[in-house]
Amino acid sequence: MRQVLVGEGGDGQRLDNFLLRLLKGVPKTHVYRLIRSGEVRVNKGRAGADTRLAAGDTVRVPPVRVAAPSATAAPPREFAAVHEDEHLLAIDKPAGVAVHGGSGVSFGVIEQLRRARPEARFLELVHRLDKETSGLLLLAKKRSALKHLQDQFRARGTEKLYAALVFGDWPAQRKVIDLPLLKGTDAQGERHVRVVGAGHEAAQRSISIVQVVRRVGGCTLLDVRIATGRTHQIRVHLAHAGCPIVGDPKYGDFARNKAFARDRGFERMFLHARRLAFDHPASGDRVVLEAPLPADCAALLDALAQDR
Repeated sequence: MRQVLVGEGGDGQRLDNFLLRLLKGVPKTHVYRLIRSGEVRVNKGRAGADTRLAAGDTVRVPPVRVAAPSATAAPPREFAAVHEDEHLLAIDKPAGVAVHGGSGVSFGVIEQLRRARPEARFLELVHRLDKETSGLLLLAKKRSALKHLQDQFRARGTEKLYAALVFGDWPAQRKVIDLPLLKGTDAQGERHVRVVGAGHEAAQRSISIVQVVRRVGGCTLLDVRIATGRTHQIRVHLAHAGCPIVGDPKYGDFARNKAFARDRGFERMFLHARRLAFDHPASGDRVVLEAPLPADCAALLDALAQDR
């Protein structure tokens, strides 16, 4: 058993992120299991994965076996930058790339960027996108910027807008989805989220605001704003409403996904974080960023529009 003193670099960091960096080579699922079991302690007390650490805290870490360094270490990689300054970096993340390693993924955006920027003294994810989702991803280059931006996300001071193509004819009058979500696991032990009744004590209120942009080829292109940032929120809300996102491998229409892959060569999920607005952590100015639809998504819309 070892006691780890939290330094200035860990001030304000979530416990799970602190441990994932400390215990490199330990599977992410095992790290979360250690937290849930109470084997990890902060200042001698139990703590949750989302506990915020402060400089000077003491974290008790049980002995764990760290895997040998993988031959598939993260290769250095830069991603298309939408905005960058001394405080933050915003990139246009491609679909199919995880934001970080863990749960069967050797490495993700953050590991590749750190390898590409060995001189960077600090680089952390401000928020997350699903591996299958493309679009705007924000990273902090200073601890102060990370805390400021994460506070905005928690206080709902940011604006997040997603483009989603769904199967079916979305009713134009349905503009607000206010349904609680419950996180769990499926039969394979993978994370799975579902809609539950409002009285469920473990559920989280989740609000998505939907606007029809275009109807094309038996599908509907939507703009979705999220008033709450729950895990898989948009995917679960839209699927529960009977209009799953095209290409969604977890909550989607698997037969139609397979047909789209076979007949149209479209093998990804059509969910794209296209707009992000927030207050700059240093200047306080409102920053509005846009990421256009990826070429494969735009091409699919054009192909569907030509169907008769």
